[in-house]
Amino acid sequence: MNFNAADTGFMLIATSLVMLMTPGLAFFYGGLVGRKNVLTIMMQSFVSLCYTTVIWYICGYSLCFSGGEGAIYGNLDKVFFMGVNLNSVSSANPGLPEFVFASYQMMFAIITPALITGAFANRVTFKAYMLFLTAWLFGVYFPFTHMVWGNGLLAKYGVLDFAGGIVVHNTAGMAALASVLYVGTRRQKEPIPHSIPLVALGTGLLWFGWYGFNAGSELKVDAVTAQAFLNTDVAASFAGLVWLIIAWAHEGKPKFLGLLTGSVAGLATITPAAGFVSLKSAVIIGTVSGIVCYLAVMLKNKLALDDALDVWGVHGVGGMIGVVMLGIFAEKAVNPGGADGLLAGGTGFFTAELGAIVFSSIYAFVFTYVMLLLIDKVTPVKVEAGAEEKGLDDTLHGEQAYEGL
Repeated sequence: MNFNAADTGFMLIATSLVMLMTPGLAFFYGGLVGRKNVLTIMMQSFVSLCYTTVIWYICGYSLCFSGGEGAIYGNLDKVFFMGVNLNSVSSANPGLPEFVFASYQMMFAIITPALITGAFANRVTFKAYMLFLTAWLFGVYFPFTHMVWGNGLLAKYGVLDFAGGIVVHNTAGMAALASVLYVGTRRQKEPIPHSIPLVALGTGLLWFGWYGFNAGSELKVDAVTAQAFLNTDVAASFAGLVWLIIAWAHEGKPKFLGLLTGSVAGLATITPAAGFVSLKSAVIIGTVSGIVCYLAVMLKNKLALDDALDVWGVHGVGGMIGVVMLGIFAEKAVNPGGADGLLAGGTGFFTAELGAIVFSSIYAFVFTYVMLLLIDKVTPVKVEAGAEEKGLDDTLHGEQAYEGL
């Protein structure tokens, strides 16, 4: 089989970049929590790296990308990677080995449930988290991946999501909101973040990896790849700067943490639209992201919702408005394989995107809440008061990030 060397090489690099985002998330979240819980939240990201890979190999890839046209799930024809060999090609790009496509998509599956962990930081048992990780992959991530990217139900209705506004960020954000409401507030609220430099390191790794996340989603090397790459950087930069300015005006000082958080919000927001909109639209999307996501976090604080690391406000709201703005600003002139948005006369496409957001939001929220309720009947979801006070690093894992705690 004559594969396209440029596409294959680029996608291997993109896959590596997306893999790097999970350790990046671990550093980002690790810096945001208190000193007694650093290892716990970092481990939740790293264990997904291992555990999700195993599930993906056994049946995850098959459920997402094998058969099931117009359905909610794929079939089981490719369990244990049956039929995926050195000569099999990706259905999305005949010049790309299926091994590479499967590996790339696996990295998305790894990081998505890890995003949710920031919402219930410092208060969930490890056993409950492992059950959560398992059930959420099968109940939310796999079906939405198939429905949007596996030629399933939502794709049938013309729904587009370039790199994961629906599949990754909105579902994770709504799951985070459900988790916060179910698990409740922390008994012990540490002075956080404990290390802004660690947050900065995590942001840098996430931003760097996001080029593979977004530009790689074109699955080949062409002008759209470059468009998605630049749109990603521009949206993140505008969002970070806008967040910094708003927070400066509101809080009286320019905060580094605000700049970092705003940048991540911009990255999440541009994700669904990166390869479907123009550079000017990316500027608007980034600007709106900085404003709306900041207001969402303020609303969360006002309502006293203990979303510890602002997963809903940054990823959930970011993914949501990103999909809405995709429905507004998409242009076939940018990507002939995409659609025309509302401003180009694509009323039907805009309606489909809105419908997908409503459906994914309600489904992810309800499923996650009920799932936690059922897990709680098997094993306690929330840690005991004494364990929370002492810190989960020591009580759950017998390790400490820093001596003398």
